[in-house]
Amino acid sequence: MIMRFLTAVLLAAFMTLASAQSGKATIVLVHGAFAESASWNRVIAELLAGGYPVVAAANPLRGIKSDADYVASIVKGIKGPVVLVGHSYGGAVITNVSAGNVKALVFVSAFAPDQGEALGELGGRFPGSTLGAALAAPVVLPDGGKDLYIQQDKYASQFAADVPAKEGRIGAVTQRPIVEAAFGEPSGAPAWKALPSWHIYGDADKAIAPAAMKFMAERAGSKETVVLKGASHVTMVSQPKAVAAIIKHAAAWGQS
Repeated sequence: MIMRFLTAVLLAAFMTLASAQSGKATIVLVHGAFAESASWNRVIAELLAGGYPVVAAANPLRGIKSDADYVASIVKGIKGPVVLVGHSYGGAVITNVSAGNVKALVFVSAFAPDQGEALGELGGRFPGSTLGAALAAPVVLPDGGKDLYIQQDKYASQFAADVPAKEGRIGAVTQRPIVEAAFGEPSGAPAWKALPSWHIYGDADKAIAPAAMKFMAERAGSKETVVLKGASHVTMVSQPKAVAAIIKHAAAWGQS
């Protein structure tokens, strides 16, 4: 815990300097379950080419509140405006981040829960997700909790059907687990009620039903919603230019 805090402080200090030099909002990227920070690599390349300071946070995947508190510790140490971007479960995390310098939210194939909603129940309201059947037998943790993974042989078809097969196999191996309890944890007061939000997702997503993401985008009063034809759950991998473009739109909000 101490090392995690020190890492967040040092990272925030570095990004404060980068933000001051660029004059642009710092983009903080938050990955979701069954992924890792490197899943943003292609989006990061697009943003860096545009002169944006970027942080790809290492989301602990231990629970909505604790993960949001960790991301908030990074954000609060950055001077200047921040755009928070969340993929999948990471959308629930950015929804619960409390930090005064966040100017906008971007939901990338992501959950945007309201207060009191649990992701398991929210996702189950709409038909279309086949994630449950693709999960492996849970790993029992020392404290009695359980970690969830996607079965490696189902990972590509379930999560990343529109990326090269080799990348899908690597993603299956490098996926990071999420604690099972996170899907039953009630979400807190949603940041999207106070902040403008942008939403992008694929219409072939099998992890979160497209109908669910459409509902959440409309409920949040999305400034812009982009639906990518034939895109899987990992839109930041398969269509990084489109994802980077909507992030830039959010970063530009209020500047004109």
